[in-house]
Amino acid sequence: MSRINTNVQSILATRVLSGNQNTLNRALTRLSTGLRINSGKDDPAGLIASETLRASKVAITAAIDNANRADSIMAVAEGGLQEINSLLLEIESLLDKSANEGGLSDEEIAANQLQLDAILQSINRISEQSSFGTKKLLNGAFDYTTSGVSTTHIDNLRVNSARVPEGSYSNVVINVVTPSEFAYVSAVGGGTGGTLGNDVTIQVRGNYGTEIFSFVSGSSTATVRDAINAVTQLTGVSAVVSGQAVVFSSTGYGDNAFVSVERIDTNGQSEFDIHGATTTKRFGVDGTMTVNGTAAIVNGLELQVRSGTISLDITLDASFASVAGGTTSFQITGGGAKFAISPDLGLSGQESIGLYEVSTANLGNGSATIGYISSLATGQSNSLTSGNFAQSQRIVRSAIEQISSLRGRIGAFQRNTLQTTVNSLGVAFENIAAAESAIRDADFAQETSNLTRSQILVNAATAALQLANAAPQNVLALLG
Repeated sequence: MSRINTNVQSILATRVLSGNQNTLNRALTRLSTGLRINSGKDDPAGLIASETLRASKVAITAAIDNANRADSIMAVAEGGLQEINSLLLEIESLLDKSANEGGLSDEEIAANQLQLDAILQSINRISEQSSFGTKKLLNGAFDYTTSGVSTTHIDNLRVNSARVPEGSYSNVVINVVTPSEFAYVSAVGGGTGGTLGNDVTIQVRGNYGTEIFSFVSGSSTATVRDAINAVTQLTGVSAVVSGQAVVFSSTGYGDNAFVSVERIDTNGQSEFDIHGATTTKRFGVDGTMTVNGTAAIVNGLELQVRSGTISLDITLDASFASVAGGTTSFQITGGGAKFAISPDLGLSGQESIGLYEVSTANLGNGSATIGYISSLATGQSNSLTSGNFAQSQRIVRSAIEQISSLRGRIGAFQRNTLQTTVNSLGVAFENIAAAESAIRDADFAQETSNLTRSQILVNAATAALQLANAAPQNVLALLG
């Protein structure tokens, strides 16, 4: 069959050549870009899946960068706290040396006070100037904000971490199930009206130390009480008169608080009866308390709460913690250093840590029995010239414990939260990258084979098209 108007063979060869050229071009594109999917038409379903995986990779990369940035910020804060800790140790040394009053002149003590004042100023300077970029780290800018805290129920509150919904608050409810108790021992004199019937010598011990007291016959219970209370800061034991008895009480609460009263004279037991014994030592009791329904770690008047959503250190007022059935509440309204270290934004993907102010007015303990290190400055109640060395030492050691605790909390946040997050996100990134590569990247061995095949087929189709186009010229032979 010979036709010249429609060259079917040429049309067929053209179609096949076009298809082979498309296959060749696709192979060349994949080899030049390294991608199997270069447009939606290459694999619509694969394109959707790979773009989703790409978005996850971007989010994971950002989360890793955020965690590394948070680690750098925490390192700067920990560096400032480390220097403050060194300064507090130097204050401890100055106190110990100045307490040797018999071996120091007034001028030497005054020189130590000048040095102590300079250290206190340095602590305040570090607290104010420690920063990462423009963000202050240790001046309380990253502390949590609270509302509704009852000062008659809570003496001191520190929020270490909390997840607070944006624009809302986190409610905290404290319940006293069983109260915390102080240790106490009562004794009754054998004389008229509870007075001492003979000379009595007793040894009183508490958490702070031991003192020996001697009372003459006929001394009143009020005399005993006043003598005990005069050295409460040295022993940790106070006394009150109850009827004809003297009640010796520990100033602290809980299992660690104790009081011991011992008669060390040889007079009859009836002259000063200590619960019918020569020696009596008793301990306090830690109460049972809950925070938002979760059992708290109780140490006397101090509570610790550690959960996935909140971490608190609370010092309760003695009048509240020593009565069963008490309830108080407050709200955490915001604050804290917040870090988005998860690919998924939201409250669950956010970690936060509170960095409270570490100035001299905030280091120590707010309880009436201790105080803050600002009271060690010149002219304050616990300066070196006041002679309150034992009290000052308790303040400084409380501040050292406070700084050490904060450094430990920062270190735990870096190691157990930030570093573990970076490690886990790195593994997730590897797996997602492998999945995305399997869908989107080109297989060079396969595409090279496709290229060679396509080149051969294009050349063959071109030759066939040339022959098909030449075939109609044979018709001319029929015309003579």
